[in-house]
Amino acid sequence: MDKKPVTSRHLDNKVRVNDGLTRCNWPVKGDELYLAYHDNAWGVPEYDDHALFAKLILDGFQAGLSWIVILRKEEAFRKAFHNLDPNILATISDEALEAQMQNADIVRNRSKIFALRTNAQAYLILHQEIGFSNYWWGQVNGNPLNNKLKAGDAYPTKTELSEAISKDLKKRGFKFIGPTIIYAFMQAVGLINDHFITCHCHDKCVNLAKKNFNQ
Repeated sequence: MDKKPVTSRHLDNKVRVNDGLTRCNWPVKGDELYLAYHDNAWGVPEYDDHALFAKLILDGFQAGLSWIVILRKEEAFRKAFHNLDPNILATISDEALEAQMQNADIVRNRSKIFALRTNAQAYLILHQEIGFSNYWWGQVNGNPLNNKLKAGDAYPTKTELSEAISKDLKKRGFKFIGPTIIYAFMQAVGLINDHFITCHCHDKCVNLAKKNFNQ
């Protein structure tokens, strides 16, 4: 199984705006980075513990912002915070975190920055108990949920499941993991397939999920 994290660092730069492919309605028209993220990362089943943690952290920083803002700053976040490695972030000092408040290349929110260490510590405990990937995929019994959305359908923003997971993670010490953030995270890492059924990525994600579920 390919464990390479599906982040902007690995996006296919051959995606073109006028390629004639049918897509979901949310990528910014004319933005090749956003189209590449939609085509190659969003909804692709992710099983790597580190990649899942990194995505959850970035989604926490997204709260109140557009995802494209975080996507454009992802490399800066990784550079500032040791590639979002939870083993390092769990013991990062107050001084190192505070210093990032001067970093104009990231989102400078003190609460979110200091939550990095808290979330890394909570991650290590959960990872040791059952495995971070195991935790997430256990929520859907190993098989992604598929809402089979049609063009024009409204995307859910949260569900009973995302609310339950949010409450559980809060009990485990995680921060910036409200039900809306959790639902967006589950969409992004393929726990939920919310590509429109007419989108050229829908069946690709279904087939990837079937392949991994049957392994």
